Amino acid sequence: MSMQLKQITPFVLCSDLERQITFYKDRLGFDLGFRQDNYAFLRRDAVAIRLLECPQRADGRPLGDDQSFYIDVNGLDAVYSEMESRLAELPAGRVRPPFNQPYGQREFHVLDEDGTLVFFGETLPQA
Repeated sequence: MSMQLKQITPFVLCSDLERQITFYKDRLGFDLGFRQDNYAFLRRDAVAIRLLECPQRADGRPLGDDQSFYIDVNGLDAVYSEMESRLAELPAGRVRPPFNQPYGQREFHVLDEDGTLVFFGETLPQA
């Protein structure tokens, strides 16, 4: 049997588990797979995240201030279009609409309820 790394599932720290579950479900289209105490597992297609409710930081910084993760997608503009009306309800500065990066990716960015930066990206066709 050959060995293979299969998937990475980030732990995303949050201050309010219910609020963060609602964000990932209602804004980004994830489904709740499991919830218990201060932990939740969510999935959308082949992407999964694990939410972990934690105490606030002593310095008052948001829990997600030092967190980010990247979700590779096919059909980035279609993914953004599907989320766009729900993302438009977020406060200014929480969403960066699709744009091309100089390193050959098309991306959009979203800040979750605790400041974790979620990147969505797709490789641009070769010119």
